[in-house]
Amino acid sequence: MLFNSIAFVFFFPIVVITYFLLPYKYRWILLLAASYYFYMCWRVEYIVLILISTLVDYFVAIRMSEIPEKKQRRKWLYLSLLCNLGILFGFKYFNFFGDSVNAFFDQFNIMLEVPAFNVLLPVGISFYTFQTLSYSIDVYNEKVKPERHLGLFALYVSFFPQLVAGPIERPSRLLPQFRQKMDFDYRRVVDGLKMMAWGFFMKLVIADRLGPFVEKVYLTPKKAQAILDAGQPLLVKAEGLEVIIATFFFAFQIFGDFAGYSIIAIGAAKVMGYDLMQNFRRPYFAGSIREFWQRWHISLSTWFRDYVYIPLGGNRVVKWRWYYNLFITFLVSGLWHGANWTFVVWGALHGFYLVFAIITDKWRGGIAKSMGLADHPKVFRGVQIFMTFLLACLAWVFFRAPTVSYAVGLIGNMFKIDSSQFTLSMFNGLEAYELVLCFLFIGVMEFIHAWEEWGKKPTPLYSDSQIVRWVAYVTIMVLILGFGVFTSAEFIYFQF
Repeated sequence: MLFNSIAFVFFFPIVVITYFLLPYKYRWILLLAASYYFYMCWRVEYIVLILISTLVDYFVAIRMSEIPEKKQRRKWLYLSLLCNLGILFGFKYFNFFGDSVNAFFDQFNIMLEVPAFNVLLPVGISFYTFQTLSYSIDVYNEKVKPERHLGLFALYVSFFPQLVAGPIERPSRLLPQFRQKMDFDYRRVVDGLKMMAWGFFMKLVIADRLGPFVEKVYLTPKKAQAILDAGQPLLVKAEGLEVIIATFFFAFQIFGDFAGYSIIAIGAAKVMGYDLMQNFRRPYFAGSIREFWQRWHISLSTWFRDYVYIPLGGNRVVKWRWYYNLFITFLVSGLWHGANWTFVVWGALHGFYLVFAIITDKWRGGIAKSMGLADHPKVFRGVQIFMTFLLACLAWVFFRAPTVSYAVGLIGNMFKIDSSQFTLSMFNGLEAYELVLCFLFIGVMEFIHAWEEWGKKPTPLYSDSQIVRWVAYVTIMVLILGFGVFTSAEFIYFQF
């Protein structure tokens, strides 16, 4: 079920009303049933995968808690890792690695055919897999005690607001909340609905409106695959400003889409009394790639920090190993996003950014000082934000492009600019006023984010003035209903 669907318009109020009418001791049953129904609306049989992960990690955690020696607990942790990562590999990466092996041996004229595993990718498998793995690892490290209530643990794995695209919650944060009695709180409900409204604005008015412009240059996945299946090359036809604007638009499309989902999820949980972690914090106001990852997909970046980067040694090692740890962490992060070399390059590029920034820190500081930027901190901060955004956009090219060669072609074509491109009709077949609306709504969103970042007073939705709040309520609803794209487009991160 999609948040931006008619089904959810009925589903969510029914669940919330029933939730507050039910006695406390039965609410977990309602939420678990609602969560399973929410997931099965995509494909019924894939609920089996969630049940397998749930049961394996439930019993593994209890068994580990009964073994005092950490070394003896390890085999049970390995069972959890094998089960969860095995399912993830089978459904998400088997064909990718098989095709890569086939392509490698083809270079040496060796006929090897790894058979394909032709199944649809289960929605949100990477998200709930990482969520339940964090539970097993934390129990193994004795950071949390095992949850002995199977129903509550199943709810932790499948809680519908954040089931298919996060935030990826830790057991120490979410599990205790399921044992708390959540009374109806008018202010909390209103705050949750405000968050949901803002998330829908980001998704419907911005992300889904930008989509056609991006697809004009980057192609849809289905169109790109159809061309490749026909044995034809993917040719980059767009040039200059068309590529630059499409890349700029994708940066805000993926932000509006994914951050919008996270905000809707957090708001929906808040309505019922649950506190999910913040997943985005105005990432395009970051002054460095390191800061960008402290603001973008926070639940995933902290997951990789705690369960990959730190176990590798973090920065508590010699310099070359520190650089290696950073690079490998982002390489794995790229692969987490999808079974395609484009995501691997995207992750490697961010890893390179971070390592390069560390190595050149003193050198860059000296240049800034010699240019006088250090004496103007606000100007310097603006330059840092702009440069970080450009680096992020360069990486987004690989993230969005169907193949690495297509991404390289797009980057090359960015520099083919001539005077004929300075026209609103550059996107052939798309209305000029739509292009203007896209820039306008991006401006509105970033104005609000700038207000949140640097403003001394709360934004209109949270103003102390009742009149200002209601004007904001009406405005955002008019924008959603009047300019939203109601095509029930899936959220981009559902594919991960």
